[in-house]
Amino acid sequence: MLMIRTVRQSDYSAVSDLIRTAFSKTANGYRHEAELVDKIREDPTYQKRLEVVAENGVQLVGHGLLSEIRVVDGDTSATGLALAPLAVAPAVQKSGVGGLIIGELDNRAIKLGYKFIVVTGWPDYYPKFGYQKASQFGIKSPMPVPDDVFMAKPLIDGGLDGIHGTVQYLKAFDM
Repeated sequence: MLMIRTVRQSDYSAVSDLIRTAFSKTANGYRHEAELVDKIREDPTYQKRLEVVAENGVQLVGHGLLSEIRVVDGDTSATGLALAPLAVAPAVQKSGVGGLIIGELDNRAIKLGYKFIVVTGWPDYYPKFGYQKASQFGIKSPMPVPDDVFMAKPLIDGGLDGIHGTVQYLKAFDM
């Protein structure tokens, strides 16, 4: 039976191993996502309830983390979240684990009052969960990425109304 729960400190080593394994099996390869998670946990805005793991009763098979971002345009800014990373053990990919993690994180973010999430990821995967090209909302990535891989989604009706500009990630992302 699969359980999605808040990460525990005792999970940290297994989470790092899971992330390394999951990303090393992708076309883009491993790009220090485990170290990114460690750095996000050190940020003062880190919220443990926005980091979850999927456990199958024996081991961790999935992990997801949301961290605060700001979308800035001149003097205006809005706070939202970034989904990074989302990792599922290769043996259970395509079984719905990632979707369950995304759903749990979305619900937690809504309860905490967040209105939107951005993600840089697979354009054939994330739209299934409501993500659309961020450019459609006037939201830009701070780094050059293809338009179809930088996505955003409102968590509530109107969650992206009036929000436009460039995303500012936590300093942890400056790797």
